[in-house]
Amino acid sequence: MTNPISYRRATTEDVLTICELGQILNASHHSARPDIYADATTEFSRDEPHWLSSLQGEDRATFLAELGSKTVGFITIQVVKPMSPLLQPMVVGRIGSVAVSEQIRGRGVGSSLIKLAEEWARKQGATDIRLAVWEFNQQAVSLYRELGYEIRAFEMGKRVRTAEIEEVNASRISPCPSNRFASENPR
Repeated sequence: MTNPISYRRATTEDVLTICELGQILNASHHSARPDIYADATTEFSRDEPHWLSSLQGEDRATFLAELGSKTVGFITIQVVKPMSPLLQPMVVGRIGSVAVSEQIRGRGVGSSLIKLAEEWARKQGATDIRLAVWEFNQQAVSLYRELGYEIRAFEMGKRVRTAEIEEVNASRISPCPSNRFASENPR
C-alpha cells in the first residue's frame, strides 16, 4: 500500500526544505532564461530570504505536500487588495510559486496544492485568483488551463543597453587617449 500524500501549511521552520525543493524551479527557470535566473545550488540557504517572505505575514501562506516524512511539493500564495480608482474593488489571491518533485508529478499534487491555495485565499476574502507563468513552462500552462485559468494579459520584456555597456562597446570601437580633450581645449 502506498502512503497517501498529506498537505499542511508551512511554517518558518520549513524554510530550508522549501529552499531545497525550490531548486526544481531554479534549475528549470535558469535553463530557459539564464539571463534572468540564478542556477540551482546545493547551498540551499542562499534562497532563504526569498522564501521566508512567503512564510511571514497574515496576508500570505505556503502549503506543503508530503509523502510520508518527505516534502514533495509546495505552493505560495498571497492575498492583495489592489487600490486604484481604475479597478473594481476586490481581494485577489496571487499564486507565487508552485513546485512538485519530478518523481511525483502526474499524481495530482500540483492540482491539489492549487486548490488548497485557492480555498485559503477564498477564506481570506479573495474573489479572483491570479498567477504569472513563463511561456517556456508549457507543463504548468497546461495544468493551469485544466484548472480553469485563462490568459488575461501578456507580459512582454526587452533587454535594454545600459550606459555602462554602451561605454564599453564604444571604447572597443574607437579607443581614445585619456588626454584627447586636453589638447582640444587650450586655456
